[in-house]
Parts: sequence; structure tokens; C-alpha cells
Amino acid sequence: MAPRRQRAPRSELKNTAYEIFIGILSILSIVNLVLMYALASDPALQLVLSVMNGLFSVIFLGDFIYRISTAPSATHYFFRGFGWADLLASLPFAQLKILRIFRLLRVYRLMRDLGPRTVWTTLIHDRANSALMTLLLMGILVLQFGSLAILAVEEDAEGSNIASASDALWYTVVTISTVGYGDQFPVTNAGRLIGALIIIVGVGIFGTFTGYLANLFLGPSRSEEGADAAADAPTEPDTADAARTTTDAATQGIAAGAVSGAVATGAAAGVAAAGAADEPAADAADDREARVRALLAQSEAAMAEVRRLLAADR
Repeated sequence: MAPRRQRAPRSELKNTAYEIFIGILSILSIVNLVLMYALASDPALQLVLSVMNGLFSVIFLGDFIYRISTAPSATHYFFRGFGWADLLASLPFAQLKILRIFRLLRVYRLMRDLGPRTVWTTLIHDRANSALMTLLLMGILVLQFGSLAILAVEEDAEGSNIASASDALWYTVVTISTVGYGDQFPVTNAGRLIGALIIIVGVGIFGTFTGYLANLFLGPSRSEEGADAAADAPTEPDTADAARTTTDAATQGIAAGAVSGAVATGAAAGVAAAGAADEPAADAADDREARVRALLAQSEAAMAEVRRLLAADR
């Protein structure tokens, strides 16, 4: 009976790539608080930042639920692991978003415990999670700063059709996904340059993400890889079959020696073949084939000797 696979121990800290992803989003959300005060004179840019902060709130709320449901002790995480701060910081209130700094303390603790070299090595070896977190982070960064940049350039341009926050967000989403409906497009040179950068990044994001999904759903699982490796491994021959084969080979060797009159040769061949029965049952197939070929060669030599004796009697 195969041993049961042990589950990974529960921990408040998750894998390295995920913790870094949440930490960078926490920094970005705090930066957005500063930008909202800096761009207070432009309602459209304020709306873009508000939409992004709403997206961050949803992500952080999901992160809180994920952590408290997988923590070794939900009570310890909530009261002593700053779970209360994670919950309050995920609420859509600007005054509480400063509590997201506690998430940075968690990332700092991870970096301190593992060390920069170990963190880098972990990210390199855990390429699947690292790639997924990088894609998500790049998508969020392009969505926010691409929308802000294209709106700042096109908002007051003559003949522009990107004049509101919804226009900028829609254009960025459509461009990142490489759909390109054409209902929104930049009319300034700076806007076209920003659009070209969004297209290039969008192609890389969706191309890599498509490859990740294809490998995830269509690639072999670890259990299948283990089964294939076990199937490719050489199998041990059956003991009874091996003994039967070697016994038949011994009989053929003695008979060949008797026919040819070379009793010593035949007996030696029989002893050599019979001795193979004492070998382990795990002899390779090429060794058995070599013994069979040797016996056939001895039989041919015996038949040639018989023909020579018959010709001499005549």
C-alpha cells in the first residue's frame, strides 16, 4: 500500500512570489493615496485612481480570506498577525488604506528570514508561480499607468475621443488584450507612442499567459510523469520463466554435444547454461540473447561435425 501523501503545513506566510506580489500592490496602493492628493485638480484622473483602488480592495479582501482560512490559528493571525489590519485596509475607505503598511512588514519579515539570495533562488526555481505573479503585476501596472498616461495626454487634445476616465480604462483594456475595436484611439503623437508601448507589453503579457494556461491544463501532471518514469524503468523477468529458459538451454547444449560426439564440449555447454539458472532473475535481456546465440552456434558446429563424420564413413 502506497504511503499517504502528507499535506504541506499551514502557514500565515505563503510562497515567496505571492508575498512579493502582495507587497508591491501594497506599495502601489499607498502611492495611489499620494497621487489622489497630487492630482486633486483633475476629476478624470481621480476617477481612474479610484477604480484602481477599488480593484486593490477586492484583491486585498481575497488575500485576507485566503490567509485566515489557511492560517494555523485564525485567532492568532487575526489578533497577533495583523489580520485585523489586513481586513480594515481592504475596505473601500481612504482613511484605512494606510493600514496596508502592515503588509509591507510581512514582506520585510519574509526577506529577513530567508535572505535576498534565497528569495532569488526560490523565485528562479518556482518559475510557474513567479511567472503568474509577474504577469498579474504587469497587467495591473499597465492598466493603471497606461490609463493615467493616455488620459493625461489625450484629454484636452483637439479631436480626441479619449476624454474621460472610462474612455481611458476601456482603451487600455482593449489595447492590452490586443483586441483593438478601434472605437477609441489616440490622436496625438505622444498618445500613439503610449499606445504602442501598451500594445507591446500587452502582447507579451497575453502570449506568456496563454502559454502558462496551456502548460497548466494540457501538460502532464506530476503523477502522470511519475507513472511514465515507472513504465520506462526496466522490469525484472519472472523467476519461473528464467529458470525454464535456462533449463531448456542446458538440455539443448548437452544434446548438441552428444550428436557431435564431442561429449566434453556438450557437457561444458550444458553446465554453462545450467549455471545460468543460479543467476539472479533480473538478468538483462541482452545477456539472455547472447547465451541463446552461443547455443545456436554450438548446435551448428555439432551438425557440421555430424556431416563430416558421415562423409568420412562413406
